[in-house]
Amino acid sequence: MAHPEGVIPMSPTTTTRAPVRERYSWALYDFANTIFSMNIATLYFNVWLINDLHAGNTVVAVGNGVSSFLVAVSIPVFGAISDARRRRVPWVVWLTLIAVAATIGMGVIGQTMVPRTGDGVLGGVTLPPGWQIGGTALVAILAAFVLANYTYQGAIPFYNAMLPDLVPQQEQGRLSGLGSALGYIGAITGVILIAPFFDGTVPMLGHVPAGMMRALHSFVPFTSHEGRAATFAPTAFLFLLFSLPLFFFCRDRDPVRDKRPIKIGEAFRSLWQTFRDTKHHPGALRFILTSFLYQDAMGTIISFMAVYAIKAMGFGNGAERQLFIVLTIPAVFGAFVAGRLVDKIGPKKTLMGVLACWIVLLIGMIFVPNQAAFWAVGFGIGFIFGGVSTAERPLLLTLIPKEEAGRFFSLMVLSSRAAAILGPFIWAFAVDGLTPRFGERFAYRAAVGTVTVGFVLALALLSTVPDKFNRGPIPLSPAGG
Repeated sequence: MAHPEGVIPMSPTTTTRAPVRERYSWALYDFANTIFSMNIATLYFNVWLINDLHAGNTVVAVGNGVSSFLVAVSIPVFGAISDARRRRVPWVVWLTLIAVAATIGMGVIGQTMVPRTGDGVLGGVTLPPGWQIGGTALVAILAAFVLANYTYQGAIPFYNAMLPDLVPQQEQGRLSGLGSALGYIGAITGVILIAPFFDGTVPMLGHVPAGMMRALHSFVPFTSHEGRAATFAPTAFLFLLFSLPLFFFCRDRDPVRDKRPIKIGEAFRSLWQTFRDTKHHPGALRFILTSFLYQDAMGTIISFMAVYAIKAMGFGNGAERQLFIVLTIPAVFGAFVAGRLVDKIGPKKTLMGVLACWIVLLIGMIFVPNQAAFWAVGFGIGFIFGGVSTAERPLLLTLIPKEEAGRFFSLMVLSSRAAAILGPFIWAFAVDGLTPRFGERFAYRAAVGTVTVGFVLALALLSTVPDKFNRGPIPLSPAGG
């Protein structure tokens, strides 16, 4: 039945759990997309550009900035369309498929258009002094990365907006925490499974037999020369593989069947209306601005953490992989703890505690004297890392109507992506500007200081957001299991 012009009926608030298969398929997508986040955004891509191909930090900031800008200007509009249609799943599916294709494209470019150089490369070349990646190859690399990063980020708000349809509010922290925990298990799994394509070894276990490596190279194309660029295509395949349960088993509740076209102008007006509507939901705008600050800080440290480990702390020859595996293990348990805290004391108090821990640990990172102390600080960061994503989804949902989740999650993405344009440039200016005079180690530590300031400001603003958490009885449903 068609609905009156401009009127979209509201679906009832969820009081029962979705089937077990659907809930776990949703959570497993965190496992899938964190494989991309760890291997591309954190571990291999930026190090490949900066350390192997001698690009500047500013080049990486441009790639992150352009993809974040595209998210900022497009995803909120798509979110308004998603809300009008009440469809989330198709957006997640198609954006993920594009991200997978673009990531494979990065691997093709890395194996065919640039010098084979850097750690782990078979038959690699030594670049002449002063050589830097540039020209068509650099443009192609950045274009593929921007498309992959844009679509990977773009799928997340639609994924988040599926949460209130799966469980009641009293259980959202638990399911959100499960997703975050699976995400960090995915990060560990992804690093271990992808490592042989980098240098023929498995971290902490040793070399893979030559016959098995030949079989892997035959099975996964564009990996035969190994090195960091050879990790891109297999990362894409794992991202796709573990996304399939969501593709097949998750469904939209009460989608609008009316297929009348939605005008882009109306979508932009809806976005502007979302900004205006924040005044009707006390604390929503302040929380979105808070997310601007902490997502900026987290996105920056994620993008440059592997480079920091190499340049400031002296990790090398792929040793940063072991570091990230070990530091991700406590993140699994930390996400579960954060999820329980969200359900017990509420998402605001949980998130405030997580941000306070970030500040203390980043200050510690600036002043640690050696790799052993860095491991200790990193262990703490790993434990609290999942707390932000675990708490922020339920916190936003306490401040807004459930039926408007898509456009408000998209608005939060607009905020955080706008911040992500700024953060990497501040980091790059600090590193590239201070290195000639003070050296790399001082410059990278100073850059961590800029990230710490972002967390301090986020914590101060979050303290002014109202706490609307209401821990009521947990309804049970035979559908949930």
